[in-house]
Amino acid sequence: MVTASLVKELREKTGAGMMECKKALEATQSNIDAAIDWLREKGISKAAKKANRIAAEGIAAIKIDGNKAAIIEVNSETDFVAKNEEFKSLVDEILNAIINNDVKTNDDVLECNTNDGIVKDLIIAKTAKIGEKLSLRRFTKVEKSDNESFGDYIHMGGKIAVLTVISNANSEVAKNVAMHAAAMRPAYVNSSEVPADVLDKEKAIMREQLRNEGKSEDRIDQILVGKIKKYYEEVCLENQIYVKAENKETVAQYVANNGGTINTMIRYEVGEGMEKREENFAEEVAKQIQGQQ
Repeated sequence: MVTASLVKELREKTGAGMMECKKALEATQSNIDAAIDWLREKGISKAAKKANRIAAEGIAAIKIDGNKAAIIEVNSETDFVAKNEEFKSLVDEILNAIINNDVKTNDDVLECNTNDGIVKDLIIAKTAKIGEKLSLRRFTKVEKSDNESFGDYIHMGGKIAVLTVISNANSEVAKNVAMHAAAMRPAYVNSSEVPADVLDKEKAIMREQLRNEGKSEDRIDQILVGKIKKYYEEVCLENQIYVKAENKETVAQYVANNGGTINTMIRYEVGEGMEKREENFAEEVAKQIQGQQ
């Protein structure tokens, strides 16, 4: 008889998904050692060996369904796999799970049911099949009201994804703002979103730079006003000059001229802030071939 404790033990030993472990135990009359061999023969237990590998490539993607939308980053080890249809179908499955469930954390998403099992098991199974570590890095789920519009933009086949929510303006305006954000990399919608500790750090750096330039202390505070304004123009979406503008209008002015205001901007760039693989895919293949000789 296949018990829950046996399934748990097999999962811990192999890293395989719950359903794969159950099938393995059923096929081997609940013999753990035989089940491990069964999983190895199927190539499923390989997923556990990839847990410590670096996955900093992948896809950023968006799904919009009525007044709900989700933006996601799912990682792989190589850009080659990120273009694989198996990988793309996994991303779609996870997006559907986010849209259709009340989820707040990655752990919530991993426990969601799909037509092919829970998300966690799907990732493990795909990891084994594709041969690379795959992981859900982050997601944001957004709901809007009827007087708001979603704007979505995917750049370079999923290297960058931007989702915006604009009040009282149409989806074309919202999409234009998303395209701008993809190109100009704002970190915040407006200056009020900049955390106090981040701003204090920037001010401290600016002060030290001015001191090193020989500026007197009584002048530094005056100069800082202009420098902070320039900082906001660089990092805040509303303060940036709109990329399509012919008259130097800001993004906030562009949206306002179309009757709207910016509520939300989420920008995902694949692998940002992550450690990158130092060895390339060709080198890894060569190592694998040498290891088989």
